[in-house]
Order: sequence, then structure tokens, then C-alpha cells
Amino acid sequence: MPSPEKTPSTKTDTAGKTVHAFGNDVLGDLDAVGMAELIRTGQASAHEISTAAIARANSVNARINGIQLENYVDALQGANRRTLGIFAGVPTFVKDNTDVQGLPSNHGSLAVNGRPAKADSAFARQYLDQGFVVLGKSTLPEFGFNASTEFAGRAPTRNPWHTDYSAGASSGGSAALVAAGVVPIAHANDGGGSIRIPAACCGLVGLKPTRGRHIDGEAARSLPVNILSEGVVTRSVRDTAHFYAGMEKSFRNPKLKPVGLVEGPGKKRLNIGIVLDSITGHATDADTRATVEATAALLEGMGHHVSPLPMPIKPGFADDFSIYWGMMSFLVSTFGRKVVSPDFDASRLDNLSRGLSSLYKKNFHKTPFVLYRLKKSYDDYARIFRQYDVLLTPVLAHTTPELGYLSPELPFEQLFDRLTKYVSFTPLNNAAGSPAISLPMGATANGLPIAIQLSAGHGDERTLLELAFALEQVQPWRRIQDRV
Repeated sequence: MPSPEKTPSTKTDTAGKTVHAFGNDVLGDLDAVGMAELIRTGQASAHEISTAAIARANSVNARINGIQLENYVDALQGANRRTLGIFAGVPTFVKDNTDVQGLPSNHGSLAVNGRPAKADSAFARQYLDQGFVVLGKSTLPEFGFNASTEFAGRAPTRNPWHTDYSAGASSGGSAALVAAGVVPIAHANDGGGSIRIPAACCGLVGLKPTRGRHIDGEAARSLPVNILSEGVVTRSVRDTAHFYAGMEKSFRNPKLKPVGLVEGPGKKRLNIGIVLDSITGHATDADTRATVEATAALLEGMGHHVSPLPMPIKPGFADDFSIYWGMMSFLVSTFGRKVVSPDFDASRLDNLSRGLSSLYKKNFHKTPFVLYRLKKSYDDYARIFRQYDVLLTPVLAHTTPELGYLSPELPFEQLFDRLTKYVSFTPLNNAAGSPAISLPMGATANGLPIAIQLSAGHGDERTLLELAFALEQVQPWRRIQDRV
């Protein structure tokens, strides 16, 4: 494990460390849209597609540990009945903090002994309306609080690109399964970067939508500042674009302009602001910085105007978000038996959850001011887009760390310091309720993905998807199957 004073080193020995399940089966290297087309045209049945995905899961999951719960028997029995929706018959995994009827939700925590859900959660219904076949639940760190899918006393979820490294979090299990080729698309949600961070670590596309774009889950509706968004991680911009178009068929917020189906680059030349270093005062590492700058050069080559933007948010935002992060842990710790599970056992929470709760208790008196400033971030953020169309930043302040660097078994103060230096770009979009997308635009010396983040004004996912299509065309994403 790296020393506390340093960000993680990058190993160069990758022999035997890359894991994927791509092969000559019916799935090939198809994305979710491609699989849905096979099923729709009768070239393959949903049962065949899911059977192949299960075989892939069985071939790699022992090494990546992305599956919390298998649902294979029920999935195969019902696969051919999934005939409605834009992804009818396509296999997927749902993150294990979201209720699906008949399956328990354990939230990545030993403090929870989940019982089978009596019904689908509000967002799960919208997700399943698109026709997915649920093969099971994917892993997440305890209550999604960590930026690495690691656990106290049990095996972590590993990055398929290099199994010594983190898969990110909190949607780390979903990202690992998609990156390894088990399924083409999987559920993810984001309370501080948890769609974008694992997408960045695993070389995927991860779009966090505008607040209100989808049906909110029960937890989101209860928060004084709703920082939670739902979505997916995918291997193609096409899949992400179809997903958001499909969601609008079951629910569309009339207060937001529709996304519609985005099918390629836009024609408008954009004014793009670039920010390289975060409000925490810690400089972005060289590899990440180079990736963002290279992306800026690509965008300029396409005819867009890219110019430096002074950090538009005050440094105090980081402290406010940390206190709110702690408040969420405090609420879980205190009211877990009512809001999580009747047999919730707070004594089994990990160091991070306990430490965050303690952090909030020490700062409880600041709550009204924290909430006021976090709510105000909506307007602070919106002012950026009076001058700019898009904001270009890193997703993370440094490259993907080795497993252990963000372990919940570390002392809280050490882990919290590392997290706040690592996760310094993504939380603003959660507080402001704005859209942002992670795209895999670079790589470390040993081939681990490095991502950039594009953010846009409230309700403007369409511009992000058009720009993502353009970047994917000019610099196609690296393929994990080309590494081994």
C-alpha cells in the first residue's frame, strides 16, 4: 500500500492482470443497442443472450468480484417475456442499493441483512420499463460513501483493466462487469461522482443527468438537498444516448427540455471553459492533466473555442459538501432500522461510515448554513453558462489508485484526507443538480484508463451527448480485449 504522503504509484507490470470475458459467443463485442437489435430481428433470443452473459459472468467474476447477488434462474425464466422497451431482452445488473422485487438490498454493508423487496423501487420501475433482464445485483462500498468499491474484512471489487487497482465507486461493481464484457450496460447512481468515477476508472461512459430528469428514488426525495442521480455505465455513447431517450418514454419532466434520441455529433461550435485544478488547492497529477489538455486540443481541432476558466466556486464548497456527506452517514447510522432494514446493526458499520457520522456531529451546528450554501450552488453554477456552453475538467484529481489506498480499514482521518484530494471535481454537479459526463480519453503507462469530465447547463444533456459522440468518433475508446 502506498505511503500516506503520496498519491498511488503506477505499476508497469501488467502480465496476467487484465481480465475480460469477450469471445466468439453470441454477444461478441456488441453494445446494448446491438444486442437489442439481435433480439428484435430474431437473430438471437433474449434467453440465448442472457445465457451467454451468465457464462461470461461465471468466467470472470471470481477475479473481479463485481456481483453481490445472482438472479440467474429467474432471469432466464423470464428473459423471453421482456418484449417491450428500447432494450428489450438485454441483460443487466442493478446496483445493490436499489430495490428490485424479490431481491434483497444490502447497500454494500455488513450492517444490513436485507430481506427480499416486496416491490420495485420508484426508479427501478422506470429502469425496468426499458426491457432489461436483471441478472443480479452489483457491488458497491458501504452505502456508497467511498470512492473505491472496497470492504472491511472481505474481498474488494477489482478493476478489469488491472486487477491490482480500484474499479472506482460507488457503482464499482456495475462498472467492472461492463468493462469486463459481462453485460453491455448496468445500473449506476451518483451522489458525489458515483456514476462518473467508476466509469473513469474502468474506461466507460458515465452520464450523471440533471436533477429531475428521472423519477427520484425514495432516499432522494427525503433529502434537504437532493444530490442523488440515477443512470448507467456503458461502453458506447450510443448506449447512453438510447438509455436517456428510452427513459423519457416512461417519464419526462415537463420542467426540463427533452433530451430526445441523440444519434451523433452536433453541428454547433461551442465555447468551452477548461479547469485543470480543483477548489481543494491540490494540483491535478501530470497524467490526468495531460489527458485533459490533449482533449482540449482535440476539441479545438474540431472548431470549438477552448479557454481557461477561473474556478467559479468558492473553496468553502468542499467543506460544505463534506459536512453534508457526513450528514448522510449520520442519518443512516441513527435511523438505519427505520429507513434501511429492521435488523440494521450500526455496530457493524465500517471506519468510513462511523467517521463521517462523527464528522457531522462535530459540525451539526453548521447545518442551516451548509444547506443554504449548497442550495445556492445551483445559481453559482448556472452563472458559468452565461458565457460558456460546456465546462471541461478532470473527473478525478489523480489516476486510479491501487487497492488498499482507499480501504475502509484505514484510520478515518487518513482515508478522508485521501478521498477529499482524489474526489474534488465531481461533487459540484451533485449539489448544483447539473449534468456531467465522464469519457475515457487517455491512459496511464500500464494502460489504466484516464477520463475527462464535460459539464453543461441545467437540462442540457443533449449537448454533452453530441460532444461525446464527436470525441468517440475522432478518438475511439480503447478496447480491453486488445490488451490480452
